[in-house]
Amino acid sequence: MERLGLSEDELCRVLGSDPLSIVSGAADADPRLAILLDLTGEVAELASPAALRSWIRREPQLTHLLGGDFAAFEDDLAALRERGFTVRRRDPGGARPATPP
Repeated sequence: MERLGLSEDELCRVLGSDPLSIVSGAADADPRLAILLDLTGEVAELASPAALRSWIRREPQLTHLLGGDFAAFEDDLAALRERGFTVRRRDPGGARPATPP
């Protein structure tokens, strides 16, 4: 939860578990947890914890992770390792949309 910045409910969703299993440590034996820790381990060494948590909260990686699509999430991590953290503008021109008066 700490490394990924996930709530208890989100972690339960990723692991297909319940809160009691998480709190009691029973989820520690879940192979999905080991895979997730392995997948994020290298990136966690390269980036600050806050940067990793911020990256995970973005799309599409959050959808992949919460949907249990570990293959797509692994691809997201590979792209992160190759390109690093990037910040994109919402509008390519940099202009903000007009708001009605």
